[in-house]
Amino acid sequence: MQLGVTVRNMGVQATADLIIACAQSAQRLGMESVWVVDHIAIPPDDAQGSGGRYLDVLTTLAWLAGQTTRIKVGSGVLILPYRPLLPSAKQIATIQELSANRLILGVGIGWMDAEFRALGVDRHARGKISDNTLGFFRECFARDEVTLNGQDFLFRPRPLPPPILVGGAAPHALKRAVALGDGWLPMAKSPQHIAQDVQNYFDLCAQAGKQGSVTVMTGLPLDEEECQRHIDAYAEMGVQRVVCSIQYDDLDSYEQRLQQLRQLNLQWQD
Repeated sequence: MQLGVTVRNMGVQATADLIIACAQSAQRLGMESVWVVDHIAIPPDDAQGSGGRYLDVLTTLAWLAGQTTRIKVGSGVLILPYRPLLPSAKQIATIQELSANRLILGVGIGWMDAEFRALGVDRHARGKISDNTLGFFRECFARDEVTLNGQDFLFRPRPLPPPILVGGAAPHALKRAVALGDGWLPMAKSPQHIAQDVQNYFDLCAQAGKQGSVTVMTGLPLDEEECQRHIDAYAEMGVQRVVCSIQYDDLDSYEQRLQQLRQLNLQWQD
């Protein structure tokens, strides 16, 4: 089992110094990956907890990658319908190239009505847009020469493709993850909350003749014994990675939580 952690790229904690200090601490204390979230246009009546202050997810990942050396950097998740095809593919390839293949690309279709309105994107078309975007990403990483809007062009640099983990709930996200992704990235309150869906995902992978993976984003219990029980349950159901969402005010409180997580009975992997 691999263990990742979140870093806040929203709210008052989203400062350059604190973000980097947290990411470097996560690296030093052996975490496998560090993750940030994606919002682009929070309305005033829904800004509790962040004040509407969100750093761009891809820019933040580039910043994190440049300030670390070993830890992987992940998006949990990049909302595909919010962004244009080619510039997004270029940003993703650039992060992957400059980070020496440390990017984990979690993706999703989005849900917040206000953001779709602000962007002028039809929320009801988000699934179709996302599928098209994922198909285009796959094409870009598969060959040097790509065609878009009738124009051939060279897609370089072309590093190894980052693993694409499809976020969202069953059943639609499971089908998209099997068809267009390398894994499923659900959010879970507890292992019991997603146990059946995890099994359903692996069943769909078997039917498709592919080997899938599951990364779970969750808030692990603070109680050490209960936290270990959650980790053991995720491992038993075949989860490859758990990303623990951490609430913190400063570096000290962040590092305290990392030290707690470090005591878990895990098979650590580089």
